[in-house]
Amino acid sequence: MRILCVIDSLGSGGAQRQLVNLGILFKKKGHDVNFLVYHSSDFYAGTLESYGIKVVTVTESSYFRRLFKMARVIRRGSYDSVLSFLEAPNLICELAAVFPRKWRLVVGERSANPAILSSFKRKIFRFFHFFADAIVANSNENINMVKKVAPFLPRKKMHVIYNAVDLSVWEPNHQSYSVRDGGRLTVTVTARHNYLKNLDGLVEALRLLPLPERDKLLVKWYGRFDDGDDSLDSAKRKIARYGLECNFEFLLPIENIYEEVNKADVVGLFSFYEGLPNSVCEGMVNSKVVISSDVSDVKSLVGDSFVFNPKEPSELARILSETLALSDEELESIGKANRRRALKLFDPDRVASEYLELLA
Repeated sequence: MRILCVIDSLGSGGAQRQLVNLGILFKKKGHDVNFLVYHSSDFYAGTLESYGIKVVTVTESSYFRRLFKMARVIRRGSYDSVLSFLEAPNLICELAAVFPRKWRLVVGERSANPAILSSFKRKIFRFFHFFADAIVANSNENINMVKKVAPFLPRKKMHVIYNAVDLSVWEPNHQSYSVRDGGRLTVTVTARHNYLKNLDGLVEALRLLPLPERDKLLVKWYGRFDDGDDSLDSAKRKIARYGLECNFEFLLPIENIYEEVNKADVVGLFSFYEGLPNSVCEGMVNSKVVISSDVSDVKSLVGDSFVFNPKEPSELARILSETLALSDEELESIGKANRRRALKLFDPDRVASEYLELLA
């Protein structure tokens, strides 16, 4: 098949990483794969280039001219199938699919944002799913939201496919991991900085911990900065005011993040909402304890004991305290159980095959 993957950019976000990984899996299975984007962020451009995957970038500030140019690339590319991720790219592809076509269109829902249920604009976006051949979400929660706001869509069009994780890349490297290295429990976070990621809630939770416990905890947060969002600066002011500077390290995203996750004791996610978080899936594959807010399908993946209400810092503080009290052997045992579940759920070959079945 000749497949076109469409997304806003090749930046370091979770949806971008998932589509890039899928494109590479399709390529490895013998398909001709191209990418179409409209923002020139090149975090994954080199990765695609190394696999011989061509990237077309439509640079256009006008929304209407961008839509026209993107639709022209899609319709004139002699593609057999188009796979898009995220709201705006989905809409562009669906508008391009209004007229008679020979190619199949699969659109990917990637965020279980509660605003889908109340925002008129977001509901209208889902109306255009009528022109797609299949709608795929990466969580049951997300697909249930789509069903609520667009009950007219045929149920046979809707599918849940979990994220694929490269099982070789995220395989635990025991030689480079030491439990509580340096005497502190390391919690690694991979998320961009905006208020939805709830750094503020994590800061408040650490403030609630007794000092002896707090001294045993280090948070390493890898993430890019969203323009116009001051949540990181605001949180840093609180960190200074509470005397928590020794508990946080803020770092830029890196492509080989798996090496840093491997060194962690715990993978953390503190968001107010998510689709299916890559960090949770990857942390599980890497045999890590995962502490997460109660979003998406996470509770069914990691269990009640490590899931909290993101609006209640006291719940997170309790879980952090309980995790700090675990022995090294208990941490490793929980991590191994997470990996066993993850190997069944996030197998890349199975995930790619499920997408290809819809695209064919």
